[in-house]
Amino acid sequence: MKFRILPKRKLQVAESQKGKAIVLSIKSSNRGLEFLVELFQQIRPSNPKNTKEAETRFQALLFQLQEDRSLMFALRRSLLNQFIKSEITQALTQSGLLSSRGFIQELSSKLKHKILPPLLKPTDFLYVIERVFYKRDDYVWMEQLDVQLWERLFELIGIEVNLTEPVLMKQLNDSLQILSYRLSMMGLEKEVTSRYDQWNDGAFPFMEQNRLINLLFELRQKGGSQHEQKLLLETIAEALHNCLQSIKWLKDDRKENGTSLAETFLLTRMEQHVERMFMVLDALDEDNMFNTRRFVHYFITLVRNQNRKNSIKEFLSQNMGLLAYQISEHGGKRGETFIAVTRKEFYKLFRSAMGGGFIISFIAIFKNLLGKLTIAPFWQGFLYSSNYSMGFILMQSTGSTLATKQPAFTASAIAASLDTSKFSGTPDLFGLALSIARACRSQIASFAGNLLVVFPLTYLLALLFSVATGSKIATSAEADALLAAQHPFHSLALLYACFTGFFLFLSGLIAGWVENYVVYGQLPDRLRFHPVLTQTLGPKQLKYLVHLVQNNLGSIAGSISLGFFLGMAGFFGKITGLPFDIRHITISAGNTAIGFYGLDHQVPLKYLFTIVMGVLMIGFLNFLVSFGLAFYVAVKSRGIRLKDYPEFLGILRRYFSHFPADFIRPRSAVMTGKELREKLMR
Repeated sequence: MKFRILPKRKLQVAESQKGKAIVLSIKSSNRGLEFLVELFQQIRPSNPKNTKEAETRFQALLFQLQEDRSLMFALRRSLLNQFIKSEITQALTQSGLLSSRGFIQELSSKLKHKILPPLLKPTDFLYVIERVFYKRDDYVWMEQLDVQLWERLFELIGIEVNLTEPVLMKQLNDSLQILSYRLSMMGLEKEVTSRYDQWNDGAFPFMEQNRLINLLFELRQKGGSQHEQKLLLETIAEALHNCLQSIKWLKDDRKENGTSLAETFLLTRMEQHVERMFMVLDALDEDNMFNTRRFVHYFITLVRNQNRKNSIKEFLSQNMGLLAYQISEHGGKRGETFIAVTRKEFYKLFRSAMGGGFIISFIAIFKNLLGKLTIAPFWQGFLYSSNYSMGFILMQSTGSTLATKQPAFTASAIAASLDTSKFSGTPDLFGLALSIARACRSQIASFAGNLLVVFPLTYLLALLFSVATGSKIATSAEADALLAAQHPFHSLALLYACFTGFFLFLSGLIAGWVENYVVYGQLPDRLRFHPVLTQTLGPKQLKYLVHLVQNNLGSIAGSISLGFFLGMAGFFGKITGLPFDIRHITISAGNTAIGFYGLDHQVPLKYLFTIVMGVLMIGFLNFLVSFGLAFYVAVKSRGIRLKDYPEFLGILRRYFSHFPADFIRPRSAVMTGKELREKLMR
């Protein structure tokens, strides 16, 4: 490998920086790799987020290199030694790129390597990176440093890599060819080709880039002119842009046709390979000399990739985020039906919630009756679960509403208004404030509709049961326990309410996943043309089955999962001995009514008031936890950072202070984000 040693240039250092400079004691400068390790060890800040300290230490290094020629030559010799004996092909084709092993295999590999890292060859450039930047947070301070400092360092040392060097050119060409073949193979996967009417339409851009790259190598072997090579490189770059467009189209297509973990993993890999090919192509397209800024960018990226190569959090965030986006996208579509915009929608939601309260009353009665059975805890939990599940399915089939089930869907709908991919600039924050207000009043309508029916109807059913059978559903001791279980301070009701909120969120996630699978797996069409079903079922029955799967399977799955989460929680707490149970606002309201009747109304008013407040607090925590988790997933999956919009909280605060009634009930006329902006800016 050839290097040009440039003449030493006197860099101008400000007097203030000279005063700040700390003299670094560099030892063992005659050793190559060890010297680099010790050098960057002394540059490394005590806190990786302390950018000021890192810059001060880096400035000190630059100043010291200018003043100490022996140190400068030692650093130059060390870098030359490492470049000469290092192989960069692995770094270009592996570092920061997902492997072809699949999601589960890649995850297990990272878990294994996190405990016992793989062994790298000393000739591998990644080995040098691992040794020098051995701390897993080195990339943090390196990325925060001004890129000009790194450029000044390499300019001061005076090393420029000659791209006409055959060894380096071969490594770059090999890297480009390896990446190209991988990309073309990924373009032939069924997750890509099945999205197109003709398989070759999907595979074409990925096959075309490989054909052009092979043509480039043939042209170089034949001694083609620099002009011809440059034109071909530009054509290859255009082909890679077409690959990116295809990947983008596949991602957008998920909204209509769903996605899978395999497809999400594949699209992530494809995008990574295209970006890496652009970087290699950019180096090859330079006129003989390696661009310092480009090298610095790749160098820092390489450090980050190595530092984070076994990061489970980053891996899951990268892949699961895309899948969560599709799940939350399906949930968001349904969430729009739970947000009342007009007064007509508000009262419709209120009536729907009253219907839900009617069903919940019977669920609460049956649950307490099932509790009297002398059976094993598992089967009791199973019966509880069946009772809940059938009740929730009945709600869905009748169009009734369970208040706490809404947040998991409304959160996705609200987060969609922050999706920057749907806007040509900053999202409409005033429109988002309106969405928050609409969600709040919709929740109030749902809570009110549920509770206004649950308490009096459950009390009436308990009374009718007593009249019909001559015994109460809950005896004095049982009734007292029912009320005590809802006490906000003398029980774990509020903690259990948080558990319930998590189950509400999880059931919403399951519902979204099933709906995504129905679309992605093309279940309706597969059922419609199933050879057995077409022979055994009549046209009407088959049509009904297809309609049920297409429109209701996700909701049914969510209802059943929620029912079993709530029903089996108590059983899990009993067998483990852990304080684990559920508290749901509507069930708690029903239990309060049963307990109140069981004590023959002999309940102190203050105590009863405390219990009622406990029920309301349970509902609030049900809502807060489920909405918060769903909103977090929806926001993260869309790549949204709320800290980018600090002004939103101010907008929301002014909106609430000026128009608090909007958070309780709708206006007679629907207000737009633009109108709200004008009103608040007056």
